Amino acid sequence: MRNKPLVWVLTAAVIFGLIAAFSVNRLLSGAVGRNSVKTIVVAKVEIPLGARIIPEQLTTVQVPSNTLPDGAFDAENKVTGRITITRIGPHEPITNNRLASEGTMAGLAAIIPEGYRAMTVKIDDETGVAGFILPGTAVDVLAVINPPGNASQDPISKIVLQNIKVLANGQNLDQPADEREAKSVRNVTLQVTPEQAEKLALSSFDGKLQLAMRNSADQGDQQTMGVNKRTLLQGDVAMISPAPGEVKTAASPAPPRRVVRNVRPPVIAQPTPAPVAAPTPPRISVEVFEGLKKRNVDFPPTQ
Repeated sequence: MRNKPLVWVLTAAVIFGLIAAFSVNRLLSGAVGRNSVKTIVVAKVEIPLGARIIPEQLTTVQVPSNTLPDGAFDAENKVTGRITITRIGPHEPITNNRLASEGTMAGLAAIIPEGYRAMTVKIDDETGVAGFILPGTAVDVLAVINPPGNASQDPISKIVLQNIKVLANGQNLDQPADEREAKSVRNVTLQVTPEQAEKLALSSFDGKLQLAMRNSADQGDQQTMGVNKRTLLQGDVAMISPAPGEVKTAASPAPPRRVVRNVRPPVIAQPTPAPVAAPTPPRISVEVFEGLKKRNVDFPPTQ
């Protein structure tokens, strides 16, 4: 009976030891589960835009399951033969949102979104912003055409399409490694809707096209009236030049408006009129009869 407290102490120690061992085992099991790894497919080399993936371009790596990218593949055979719709760099994971639908042909057709069309227009260094029109950039299309109905009227310059994405310049579907290096091409391919394709076809047939590059983050819609020779000669106002790459926001100040001031015309001195002489009063003449004779008697005018 003397050892009864000691028995209770030993029993409690065993119980607490079992509880601690169970807790530690559960904690370690959860940590192992959280740190488990998964196999995903990545690019071994750079895969260009619009290319059909081949096994030599692929490899697999293991990543923690909690960092698994959405849409990743766990086997190379699930990726082989698919068409890329973006450029994939070395060691980057290949995900479903970077690939075209199964059965899509390689090349330009793979990167055209549903409901859009690809249309090519001819350009040169003058109309193509000196060769800086690269795939992925956004442009506005201007047309210089003659107004309908009157052939003698001045031609009009007008923006006919806005914020149009460039799909390709020449045969290039992807941007070059050095985007600062301009390259002269003879045509660019634009991504347009069917309605925009009709406008583009008519503009290129009836007039001369110009491309104006815009910031890809600038999604604004600018409505203009167009310009002819008469409005061109009215001149323009000076604008504040923004910082490079700056995009106009709602808080940005509006551009200055044209201010027309009332300017008084110069005063031209009028010639002094010559003095006009006062009219001479008429003389008074009276007929006087003397017998059978008649004579006129003149009297001086009264003042």
